[in-house]
Amino acid sequence: MNETIKEVTEQIIERSLKSRKIYLNRIEEAKIHGVNRKRLGCSNLAHAMAPMKEDEKDLIAAMEKPNIAIITAYNDMLSAHEPYKLYPSLIKRTLTDLGATSQVAGGVPAMCDGVTQSQPGMELSLFSRDNIAMGTAIGLSHNVYDGALYLGVCDKIVPGLLIGALAFGHLPGMFVPAGPMPSGISNAQKAKVREEFAKGDISEDALLKVESASYHSSGTCTFYGTANSNQMLLEMMGLQLPNSSFVNTNTPLREMLTERSAKNILDMTKALGNYKPIADIVNEKSFVNAIVGLMATGGSTNHTLHLIAMARAAGIILTWDDFDKISKTTPLLCKMYPNGQADVNHFRDAGGMSVVISQLLDAKLIHNDVETVVGFGLENFIVTPTIQSDKLIFKEGLKTSTDATVISSISSPFSKEGGLKLLCGNIGRSVIKTSALKKEQLFIKAPAIVFNSQEELQSAFKREELERDFIAVVRYQGPKANGMPELHGLMPPLGVLQEKGFKVAIITDGRMSGASGKIPSAIHLTPEAVDGGVLAKIENGDMVSFDIESGEIKLMVDDKIIKSREIDKPNLSNNRYGFGRELFTSMRHSVGRAEEGASVFDIIGEERA
Repeated sequence: MNETIKEVTEQIIERSLKSRKIYLNRIEEAKIHGVNRKRLGCSNLAHAMAPMKEDEKDLIAAMEKPNIAIITAYNDMLSAHEPYKLYPSLIKRTLTDLGATSQVAGGVPAMCDGVTQSQPGMELSLFSRDNIAMGTAIGLSHNVYDGALYLGVCDKIVPGLLIGALAFGHLPGMFVPAGPMPSGISNAQKAKVREEFAKGDISEDALLKVESASYHSSGTCTFYGTANSNQMLLEMMGLQLPNSSFVNTNTPLREMLTERSAKNILDMTKALGNYKPIADIVNEKSFVNAIVGLMATGGSTNHTLHLIAMARAAGIILTWDDFDKISKTTPLLCKMYPNGQADVNHFRDAGGMSVVISQLLDAKLIHNDVETVVGFGLENFIVTPTIQSDKLIFKEGLKTSTDATVISSISSPFSKEGGLKLLCGNIGRSVIKTSALKKEQLFIKAPAIVFNSQEELQSAFKREELERDFIAVVRYQGPKANGMPELHGLMPPLGVLQEKGFKVAIITDGRMSGASGKIPSAIHLTPEAVDGGVLAKIENGDMVSFDIESGEIKLMVDDKIIKSREIDKPNLSNNRYGFGRELFTSMRHSVGRAEEGASVFDIIGEERA
């Protein structure tokens, strides 16, 4: 095993001893013998099976075969989740043919950050993750289920589902993807047109035509943002069928994979003698594998929040230092937009997760001694699903890429280090995505221009006040201030300035989209401005040193002067209501710091600083 990966894993295990023990003891208490519904009284059970068909009622009442929960994030506005409208009936039919039953235990919300970017609704986005976790728990609380299938793909949905699933860690569980849409116009063309619109060179009608040619059908968006990073993580953690994430939606192979998932979860139940609860799959090594996969593929910065929150749900404590150490020892193997021009369909065709996992195992950068939904060992994921003679088979997968411009190799990576980095300094701690940056962008020293909202920056750009080198300080965007919205809408104007030859960067306590990356962006900065962090004391014209290679961001102002400054605190009342924001007041009050996963949960009884 790579010494750094081994050391980080051991540190996580040691750090998590107390909390992990608490979690596992709780899971042990929740385990029972036989089918779960035997605990219910007759009236309870009658309520649970009232709408079922007579043959299904007979199976339920016999108390012999499993009943599988379906937690679905279906809606027909979200392209990645629209295909899920057909999944419950397909799963039910498959399980009924096997003498078992299933029920849609609950639906959870699924919002699209692509729709809410730069809109007030984006301020609900991060909190939707914990809302989804609670919705998952409510669905499973009826206690008539012996396993669960989780239908979700996108940004906050998969992390929320997994947090909820881990709360019911005594149940077997696995995730069922919907698959990406076919490729549309090139990502390079889309980015170019967005910048042309930001400059005022094209109309909204022209922009909409291009955007619609990119996001054009059912299925996951094809760029490698948070949604597709979720799918990669689920495979790295052994929670999804091998190399299945990027099989296109609405295809015969996709349907067969869904049927296989239903059969697979049935085999994992206690009633069939191969009991494998999700708590027995997810452990410290699973999360280390997930982080390595994130770095090797150049995945989304959002997972420096989500992985920490998901791990805490299992009593495992991750830190940004773990991410940084792993990134420094993990080579970047993939180039997908925004880190390159390829999309996930090109990634799949080059060998996909089979190649990535094979390369990482050969380099001893990931743990093979882990449990998965298809057996012990991550080597089970070096396969390719295909149809032969009308049957689904998993044939031996590719171990080397068929397209080195999309997936490289351990011996010839795109970069010796992974795609993310920790930045520290007198302003605080933050993370940055480096995989899409050029060498000349790795150091910037420039005066700060301070904005207390993203709208202020957009307005200054339109007034042509930003035609110079500068570092944008966009503050009061943290979880306690306004829910930590993504600030992806700032990328086109900053990109225009960068294309003009100006050196620009951004420091913020907010987030960036998983599709961001070409502007140096120190994000998730903690302490956030509303907590009185140094971010709240920066003034226009202050020099800031942004040194990515050394991992330092520094306000070039004497410490005594910084301490003497009053905190510039704007009126945030307009972020407290409208678009449902008033319903999330308690979440803003109780949310933890970004470095703790920006979660409202105190699952293992920790005391927050």
